[in-house]
Amino acid sequence: MAEHHIKTPVSDEVIEKLHAGDQLFITGSLYTGRDSAHKKLIDLVEKGEKLPIDIKGQFIYYVGPTPARPGKSIGSAGPTTSYRMDSFAPTLYKLGLKGTIGKGSRNKEVKDSLQKYKGVYLAAVGGAGALISKSIEKAEVIAYPELGPEAVRKVEVKEFPCIVINDMYGGDLYEEGKKSYQK
Repeated sequence: MAEHHIKTPVSDEVIEKLHAGDQLFITGSLYTGRDSAHKKLIDLVEKGEKLPIDIKGQFIYYVGPTPARPGKSIGSAGPTTSYRMDSFAPTLYKLGLKGTIGKGSRNKEVKDSLQKYKGVYLAAVGGAGALISKSIEKAEVIAYPELGPEAVRKVEVKEFPCIVINDMYGGDLYEEGKKSYQK
């Protein structure tokens, strides 16, 4: 297990260096979105329309942050459960998305798309939303403001902490952890 400090957007070469269990610190831009926003994005793809964000080389953080306190860019920003985006993720990886960040495991189709399109799934620490928000320096609603906390935001992060759960090689930290306890 290695530690990596990366800047977004990322290339395939960056993704190729990441393995399940690696610690990752991201600096640059991330997009946020949950199930309602993902449905709207996929509806655009299915209609052949342009997305309101450029996802090539980017990461989407599955979060619905609380309102920002005065003087802060964002409120508590803990990850939401990722499986709710499983039906949407493969399409976005195909379009150039390089990673998603959330909590919990992913289905087979998502894991297969990571291998096919060179992507990763990362976990942020659930229950640590206030701490995570300290690495978010700026947040701006980019699309779907009517969704409130679930609107798509562009957030500027510095040393955003996460861990690689699923890599492009089929590695799965959750499965590896289960196996180590079954011995």
